[in-house]
Amino acid sequence: MAMKGTSEAPPFWWEKPDWRAWTLSPFSAAYGFVARWRMERARPPAIALPVLCVGNLTVGGGGKTPTCVAIIHAARKLKLKPGVVSRGYGGMVSGARIVDPVHDLAAHVGDEPLLIAQHAPVAVSANRLEGARLLQEKGVDFIILDDGFQSMRLQTDFNLVVVDARRGIGNGHVIPGGPLRAPLLPQIGLASAVLRMGNGDAADNIVRMAARAGKPIYVAKTVPAKKADLKGKRVFAFAGIADPDKFYDSLTAAGAHISLSRNWPDHHFFEDDELNEILRTAEAGELTLVTTEKDAMRLLRGSEAARRVLEAALVFKVEVQFDQPDAANYIIEQTLESFRRRMIAAP
Repeated sequence: MAMKGTSEAPPFWWEKPDWRAWTLSPFSAAYGFVARWRMERARPPAIALPVLCVGNLTVGGGGKTPTCVAIIHAARKLKLKPGVVSRGYGGMVSGARIVDPVHDLAAHVGDEPLLIAQHAPVAVSANRLEGARLLQEKGVDFIILDDGFQSMRLQTDFNLVVVDARRGIGNGHVIPGGPLRAPLLPQIGLASAVLRMGNGDAADNIVRMAARAGKPIYVAKTVPAKKADLKGKRVFAFAGIADPDKFYDSLTAAGAHISLSRNWPDHHFFEDDELNEILRTAEAGELTLVTTEKDAMRLLRGSEAARRVLEAALVFKVEVQFDQPDAANYIIEQTLESFRRRMIAAP
C-alpha cells in the first residue's frame, strides 16, 4: 500500500509525450534555446586543479550522489585528495563555506552535500569557482563538481553524464514540458562519457547516440553498502527523493516486504506532525521503518520527533558498483590527462 505525497517533477514528464508536453512545447523551445546558447557559448572561469563534473541530462535523481562518493574513494586509492563543490540544493547558505559533517544541518547546507561530506571535504557555493578555491586552500588537489554540467560555471576537464536506465530521459522534452535540462544533442556533444546507471532499457537510445558520437560508455548499478537484515521483514518505507520507486525496488530485492510506503517531494524537510504520524503508523502495524541515507541527513540533529524516527528507522545505504572494476580509475586518469593538456595550453 502506497501513500503518495506530491512530487517535485510532474508525473507526465516520465510518460510518453501527451497533450501536456505538446502544449508546453513553445515554452520548452524557448527554455532549450537559452540553455543551449549558454552551454555552447560559455567561457567559464578556470582553476589550476583537475575538475571532474558528475552531472545528468535531466532533473531528478539519476545516481549522481553515490557516483560522486564512488569517485571520491577511487581518487583516494590513487593518492589524490578529492573534494566536492556543490550548489547545496535545499540549503540556506549564502557565500562559500566548507560543510561541517559533525555539526551542520541539512537545512543549512543541503542534504546531498551533508551526505557527501561524510566521505570528503565539500564546499557549498552558488559560485563554483569560489567553492573550488576554498577547497584548494584546504589542500584538495582533485575537484569533483556535483552537478553543474549545464550551468558551466567552472571549467571542467571531464564531464561524466549519469543516465538512469529505468527512466532514461522521460518524454524527451525540455523543461517545462519534460525533464531535459537542455536539448539532448548539445548535451551529448559536451559530455566526455556516459554512465548508464541501474537496470532497464530506457537509456538504450541515449547510450547508442553517445556511442555514435564516440563517447565512452560505462555501466554501473547501486547496491546495498552493507548487508541489510531485511529478508522477510514487513516494512514501512518512506522517502523524500526524486525517484522513490528505485529505493522500493532495492528494498524488495533485499528481501523486504513493503507493507506500506510514503513519498514526499525531493529534498523535503519533515514536519514534526509528519514524523509523529510515521512513528504511530509503524508502531500500530508493527512495521520496520526504513528510509534512505539522504532522508536521514535531513533528520540528523533535528527535532525530538526527528531523533525518534532516526533512532527507530533502518537507514538503507547504497553504493555504486561499476561493471568494469577499473572504470572509476580510468575516469579519474582521463580527467588528469585532460587537466595536463589544459595546463600546457594555458597562456
